[in-house]
Amino acid sequence: MAGNTFGKIFKLTTFGESHGEAIGGVIDGCPSGLKLDFDAIQNELNRRKPGQSEIVTQRKEPDTVEFLSGIFEGITTGTSIGFIIKNTNQKSKDYSHIKDVYRPSHADYTYEKKYGVRDYRGGGRSSARETACRVVAGAVAKQLLKEVKINAYTSSVGDIFLEKPYQDLDFSKTESNAVRCPDSETAERMISKIKKIKKQGDTIGGTVTCVLQDVPIGLGEPVFDKLHAELGKAMLSINAVKGFEYGSGFCGAKMTGSEHNDLFNEDGSTKTNLSGGIQGGISNGMDIYFRVAFKPVATIIQKQDALDSSGNIVEMQGKGRHDPCVVPRAIPIVEAMAALVIVDYYLHNGIYN
Repeated sequence: MAGNTFGKIFKLTTFGESHGEAIGGVIDGCPSGLKLDFDAIQNELNRRKPGQSEIVTQRKEPDTVEFLSGIFEGITTGTSIGFIIKNTNQKSKDYSHIKDVYRPSHADYTYEKKYGVRDYRGGGRSSARETACRVVAGAVAKQLLKEVKINAYTSSVGDIFLEKPYQDLDFSKTESNAVRCPDSETAERMISKIKKIKKQGDTIGGTVTCVLQDVPIGLGEPVFDKLHAELGKAMLSINAVKGFEYGSGFCGAKMTGSEHNDLFNEDGSTKTNLSGGIQGGISNGMDIYFRVAFKPVATIIQKQDALDSSGNIVEMQGKGRHDPCVVPRAIPIVEAMAALVIVDYYLHNGIYN
């Protein structure tokens, strides 16, 4: 299986399955001399881990990261940083009923057709549990990006949208509620929606908005390595993501040029920021903001038709512990992938302090 590595200079390779002994990763290209804050890294994992509240999966995993190499007395040595996160709460029997059944909208069918074998326990390599490894690497990347602020939050659940622009939000309130929406009134409505859907044995999707501030001018290349293209790839590589837009996004397609153009101030900043902080594929110093759409979780606790390995349509019902909405736990993953993209460009441009 190819495609397990992300990045060009600051590279992350992940390994492991949802119900294996452990998941883990190797970070290549991290500069030497970085004093790591291990509590900050673990805190990022705690934001992603299952079992945090009644609106997420109740799988109980401590998600404690163990570093194996590349660090001496708390400081990076410049060599490969290896780490593992042990799986401690597998319930593989919850998946025995799908051993010979392909779940609708899962990777079961495509995996088996491509590789001739699949790990049906929790989806194996296709499980979102793999994203814990991204969060570890992203937490390291954040510590290299001391001056860059990266804040993601839940901006919609189903048909409930946070209408306020990000400039009017207090990001310090994002962690104040289970759904990770920085507006308390909207958060309450989102939580109620998720609880209602969960009681029905169903799931629901939503969106995450991410804002990057104090990004220097000049990150990105103008043809195939555009900054927004790399951000798009990073976000679309996350499980359950179905869409990505930055700046004005699809709304910009409804506007005229005179409405959409960001006029300059004398210092090179712009009066508006419909460009989303990126022009010609290169950061322009303004805030970079984008939105990521997550589909409803495919596993639902309702009976539905599925296909078995003999080509028969059979009735199945989801079992096990699953998120009724992945969006709240996706917040640190989106931030981590954004950090990995930015730190890669930092190193490409020779920026590191």
